[in-house]
Amino acid sequence: MRLKEDTEILNLIQQETRDIFVSNRDELRVKAKEQILKIQQENKKNYDKKRKESTHYQIGDLVAIKRTQFGVGMKLKPKYLGPYRITKSKGLNRYDVEKVDMSKEGPKKTSSAADFMKKWPGGNMDNNTLSEDDGNSSED
Repeated sequence: MRLKEDTEILNLIQQETRDIFVSNRDELRVKAKEQILKIQQENKKNYDKKRKESTHYQIGDLVAIKRTQFGVGMKLKPKYLGPYRITKSKGLNRYDVEKVDMSKEGPKKTSSAADFMKKWPGGNMDNNTLSEDDGNSSED
């Protein structure tokens, strides 16, 4: 035979069990969040240790952009395309560039990050003084 008091006690015990479970779960979440933040800080520290500041370019600078699309027979092709002239700075180390010499391969206009660019040798020349073989010569 069940009494009314038995169900009330059973409900109180179940409620107490739920409350303990919820409080334990909240404590675990707080500890997990602290651990995640600690690991993230360690990862950022290790990443920043090897990271160097990217080069800042001015509008009009000549640069070479890194080839980002590869395919069959591209293994021996140059890793950088160019010369390109910087036409616009977009912020966050991103630039719009335009091809100076149209006889070479690569897109006519594109945008690129500073991480994928490097200064073109003799990059302070005017657009009119750049000839086709300036990009291929290695004068020192």
